[in-house]
Amino acid sequence: MAPNCPAVEIDQHLAPLCGRQVLSFSGLRIEAPIGILAHEKTAPQAIRVDVELHQGLQPLRPGDHIEQVLDYREVRQLIVSECTAGHVNLLESLVGQLALRLGRLPGILGVRLKVAKLHIFDDCEVAICMETGNWHSQPARKSQPGFN
Repeated sequence: MAPNCPAVEIDQHLAPLCGRQVLSFSGLRIEAPIGILAHEKTAPQAIRVDVELHQGLQPLRPGDHIEQVLDYREVRQLIVSECTAGHVNLLESLVGQLALRLGRLPGILGVRLKVAKLHIFDDCEVAICMETGNWHSQPARKSQPGFN
């Protein structure tokens, strides 16, 4: 049983009331102003963003109100806004900026992300992956949604 995770007895067995939660976005396609080549500086480039946000221990039944959770719409908009805010030369720079912004969201313990340029080569995609923060199971912070 994880620390700070209450449990209830069901049929003489302890059942946890919380679990480790990860919010995931997969395959978000964005036209982003990125690149060092002449044609990349004049037209946006297709990128694909995959994100995992570690939210630590969360209640298995958080309630059914958007105010009690991290709103996916806001997270998606943050990703799109960061990727389209202005021209960035390097994929590495964009990934670092995005990891920092996502890591500042309330209740986020860790960020994993992958950003791929889809058309840089004819025969493959190029991607940069980044992992920040804590990905080990640990108690939720008091500021996390769902813990009142």
